[in-house]
Amino acid sequence: MENMFDTICAIATPLSAGSIGIIRISGEKSFEIISKIFDRTAKPGMINHGWIIDNENGQKLDEVIVLPFKNPKSFTGEDVVEIQTHGSPVIIREILNLILKNGAKLAARGEFTKRAFLNHKIDLSQAEAVLDLINAKTSKSASLAANNLSGSLKKEIADMRETLTEILAKITASLDFPEDVKEVEYDEILSVLEKAENKIEKILENAHCHNVLREGIQIAIAGQPNVGKSSLFNTLLSYDRAIVTDIAGTTRDTISENIDIEGISATLTDTAGIREGNIDKVEQIGVQNSKSTIDNADIILCLYDGVKGVQNEDREVFELAKTGKKCLYIETKQDVTGKIHDTEGFNAGKTLENPIVISSKTMYGIENLKKAVFFEIIGSNIENTCFLTNQRHQEALNKALSHVKIAKSAAEIGELQDLISIDIKSALLALGEISGEVVTDEVLNRIFDSFCIGK
Repeated sequence: MENMFDTICAIATPLSAGSIGIIRISGEKSFEIISKIFDRTAKPGMINHGWIIDNENGQKLDEVIVLPFKNPKSFTGEDVVEIQTHGSPVIIREILNLILKNGAKLAARGEFTKRAFLNHKIDLSQAEAVLDLINAKTSKSASLAANNLSGSLKKEIADMRETLTEILAKITASLDFPEDVKEVEYDEILSVLEKAENKIEKILENAHCHNVLREGIQIAIAGQPNVGKSSLFNTLLSYDRAIVTDIAGTTRDTISENIDIEGISATLTDTAGIREGNIDKVEQIGVQNSKSTIDNADIILCLYDGVKGVQNEDREVFELAKTGKKCLYIETKQDVTGKIHDTEGFNAGKTLENPIVISSKTMYGIENLKKAVFFEIIGSNIENTCFLTNQRHQEALNKALSHVKIAKSAAEIGELQDLISIDIKSALLALGEISGEVVTDEVLNRIFDSFCIGK
């Protein structure tokens, strides 16, 4: 940020026709600016109704609601004014230009949230949670992002830092004042380090779950022509997106849509039926696209026709999905075969001997399929998750864990405590990167450049 003392402004709602638009102003000139363009005194802590007026020509621009927030009782910790206008893009732009003309500067991406962090209203993990909450694709990821915003991750890190700081203080005191302060018992040091190690490892155990919830997954539906891929695709979407006929090769290209699978955001792709032999050029391209989709998927739903059973051609298709991929085997057309198969449990669909039996027509087995996808990707760890971590957090946690383990190994052999303290300090610095107590301008810029303007 070029100048923390600039008063900034931005449109905080999508710039499109709607019922209301919101313009936000933050900085020491906020109240001065609103006094120049609002037709009455805007009182902090109150809802103020009136008109925005361009005093150069006396033109009334819009009837608005003005909400002033006196520092430090605002999101940014500065004087803040929010103007609620009617949602005309023309009006919103005119009012924004009027604010700029009266002394404000246009905010950069994420600058309001960045100021909230720099003014100690939130820590860096909470600032990142704002973006996670905005970008949440499912209710589960939104809930966990909200937990981060409320301080769940912040508290977890703060508790670890407090414990490590206390033992470091004791070690430092005994080193600086050996005649007055008794050396810390190694058992006490080991106890603290073991607890820190266990806590960090527990958080990192769920790192994969966190990444999936934040970023989503790619699911490919694969199989021979006419085994029910497009029917399943439509069933999972709950509407007819793909054309379904009994003619083999109807789907000629990949079709993708976003869905929610048990709280996971997923991109579901219906692929063209994979077959070799005498097929036209268009279908050949579709088959090639299908193979590419399978290569890039996180999990592949391998379908075969329950009426025909598993054919050699099916096995050839399934071989494409075996190279390091998560696969679920699915027997279709249960409404025709009448097959009843207990497919519940973590092993459902993992082998051809124990497939998930479904009918896209009657919905038989569809809920079991969704649960199987969820547990194949996430497992059961998600039940113990109350916050999200991102890649930056995980890198810092791995760094902290490495130093904690080195310090613990040193304590176990009775190494000099001044050497042990070096790694404890390093672990504290790594944990401080998560909260933002230790952070570079480069990291801050990378984080807040991901935000939209106005947040």
